[in-house]
Amino acid sequence: MKEHTLEECVRHTLDRYFKDLEGETTSGIWDMVLTAVERPMLEVVLEKADRNQSRAAEMLGINRNTLRKKLDHYQIKV
Repeated sequence: MKEHTLEECVRHTLDRYFKDLEGETTSGIWDMVLTAVERPMLEVVLEKADRNQSRAAEMLGINRNTLRKKLDHYQIKV
């Protein structure tokens, strides 16, 4: 089984998204993609950090306040 990079998965999914539109116009792709990637990323990293926000922020390469804002934005309970 071939392994795929995250970049390849995003590219494939976006290609499929545009194909499924069958020529219809669209908007809001930036927010759609960021939301689709950011929320599960936060959830998985928090889980791997044993729900420790400081450790999760370090793993993500962001500061703890930024992490807390993102958790509030996505209504992710810690």
